[in-house]
Amino acid sequence: MNRPIISFVERLGNMKPLIGSLVSTSSTEVAEALSLCGFEWLFIDVEHSVLDMAAAQHIIQSVGPRTYGVIRLPDNCAEHFKKALDTGCDGVIVPMIKSVLDAKRAVSFAKYAPLGERSVGLARAQSYGLTFSDYLKSANRRIALILQVEHKDAVELVDEIVAVPGVDAIFIGPYDLSASMGLLGQASAPEVIEAIVRVRQACINAKVPYGSFCMTANQARDEIAGGGRLIALGTDLLFMTRSAKAELESLA
Repeated sequence: MNRPIISFVERLGNMKPLIGSLVSTSSTEVAEALSLCGFEWLFIDVEHSVLDMAAAQHIIQSVGPRTYGVIRLPDNCAEHFKKALDTGCDGVIVPMIKSVLDAKRAVSFAKYAPLGERSVGLARAQSYGLTFSDYLKSANRRIALILQVEHKDAVELVDEIVAVPGVDAIFIGPYDLSASMGLLGQASAPEVIEAIVRVRQACINAKVPYGSFCMTANQARDEIAGGGRLIALGTDLLFMTRSAKAELESLA
């Protein structure tokens, strides 16, 4: 299986931001179109969409090796890690990390021994056996484990969470974070912004790349200005609905 010369983990280590978009539909044509637009990575959402792992793999096949494919898991469960990682994805995003134990659990599922306890499979990630040995040797350093900090409990423990060996990046979820603070939907509330700044600083101190989902280019600019390098800009359906609505309204 062809892979980008620079792995997603290595690309995260560069100073230049990684700009991607969130994919929630199973259309490989839509994913391919986003890739052709120039997005460097796709946030393939298996948590908040009807996508399953088979659809996620098809999306990855449709855009690779031009665009990195990263799967957001439904939860921090071994079964989801096994299936997602064996698709040949470039990384996984683990939602709702609340504790150091959650972070260590994710590492144990995502990384092979001795760093973790990832189960050894034989699927697309290993080129159906053709690159089995090479994959086992390189996966821990090439496949990204990204933890989603989106709860007030995680914010309180963020310094310890980002220090867990095997964590490659942090993705901030402002909307669920605001909900956990009793401020549902108020992602720009001062208390939420203060919590986000705290997470950013912990990542900077630990030299762990971080980023967030951004609805607009202006939000993305602010995130990048704050040091964010992992940016998910808009969604497949958001781009479609905004464009369609704007064209309709231009006729009025």
